[in-house]
Amino acid sequence: MATFEKLDNNRAKLTITVSPEAFGTAVQKAYQKTANRYNVPGFRKGKAPRKVIENMYGEGAFYEEAFELVWGEAYDAALAEHELTAVDKPSLDITTIDAAEGVVFTAQVQLKPEVTLGAYKKIEVPEPDFAVTDDEVMAEIEKEREKNARFIEVDRAVENGDRVILDYSGSADGEKFEGGTAEDQLLVIGSGTFIPGFEEQLIGMKAGEERDISVKFPDDYSAPLAGKDAVFAVKIKAVQIKELPALDDEFAKDISDFDTLEALKADKKAKMDEKAAKNRQTAIENIALQRAADNAIVDIPDVMVERQINHMMRDIAYQLSMSGLSLEDYVKYTGTDMNGLKESYRAEALARVKMQLVVEAIGEKEGVSCTEDDLKAIIAEYADGSGKSAEEFEQSLSDDDREYLSDNVIARKAVKIVTDNAVLVKEDAEKKPAKKAAEKKADAAEGEAADKPAKKPAKKTEAKAEPKA
Repeated sequence: MATFEKLDNNRAKLTITVSPEAFGTAVQKAYQKTANRYNVPGFRKGKAPRKVIENMYGEGAFYEEAFELVWGEAYDAALAEHELTAVDKPSLDITTIDAAEGVVFTAQVQLKPEVTLGAYKKIEVPEPDFAVTDDEVMAEIEKEREKNARFIEVDRAVENGDRVILDYSGSADGEKFEGGTAEDQLLVIGSGTFIPGFEEQLIGMKAGEERDISVKFPDDYSAPLAGKDAVFAVKIKAVQIKELPALDDEFAKDISDFDTLEALKADKKAKMDEKAAKNRQTAIENIALQRAADNAIVDIPDVMVERQINHMMRDIAYQLSMSGLSLEDYVKYTGTDMNGLKESYRAEALARVKMQLVVEAIGEKEGVSCTEDDLKAIIAEYADGSGKSAEEFEQSLSDDDREYLSDNVIARKAVKIVTDNAVLVKEDAEKKPAKKAAEKKADAAEGEAADKPAKKPAKKTEAKAEPKA
């Protein structure tokens, strides 16, 4: 049983009563769980009767542990009774605790904010242009040629654009430094791979030639080399030029299952068209949802923003770990601190939370639900991505996972309502954003929108002080 009092700033105070019977059961469980903590003369540890312990340590010896056993269930029941959704842990205060009278406690908690929806249908969206051109298809084909290029050694001096094989050994203040030495290093001249001034000084050298190169590390380079003068003893071991394969039917046969270059182009265009269609839909969806969110009013509590920032930090840490870098090292190398990094994501986190709340509110207003068929479909979708059968994947899901997937279905349906009702409008050419920028944004949004179960079944390398930027 509980009473509910609404406080300011989307907070609530629940006064919750636990019956003497329920609390008495919890006290007995607490005794059974913790009796071995008490030393009672004449009894082996954990074997003293409950009354003996209570006489020795006080009647309330097991109250604290008993309260821990009962408050969570009572609190959840109180939230359900008053149809409240909490977004943070409650602040608890015990008013009464007694075996004869039971427990009365208060729980102050931050509630999920109410959303006042604005217009979310008939939203005008600039019609994006993602048509794939012949030049873009050829650009993709050229990438394939680059991947299949070979390098041929030439007997001449190094020129810009050549690839060289070299040994180098660097020193600063007359001492060699860690990471400053390498053998058989591949370097394309003009790529900007090494620090400024290094590659340019290799031009004109020939295979077998040795030379000392003087450079200065950039001021923003990692310590202790930042801003220091250095000398690299280099030896050119080979000079190579790139040779691209001929753009013909043989090339198509070599890199694909197609017999002709035209067939390869047609396949490439079909795939690019498919991706462009997805990017177009994502672009429409992003703009429509953003405008629906802009039209809504919601007072978002800080705790929800902080939680979203922490999610984003975990995502960033995971992505960095794929490159062998820790989040702490990244913060150090970028010259900021963890608080500064988190703060830089606050605006984006706020926008994400608001978007999520607005989508949920639209789903509620439209009476959207997740049917059994919907749930089976999304389970099959995730199973396909995991390499498991639908049955295996479903058996691995927890109740939280199933709830997450159900919410996911509802969110997708709400988003579809907004997108299907958007009104596409033509814009003047000069007002249209660059296509490439739009594609990049759509691709990024598509990656962020990739869904995953709530609880997924789930090297650090030191930065070298070599002459790489």
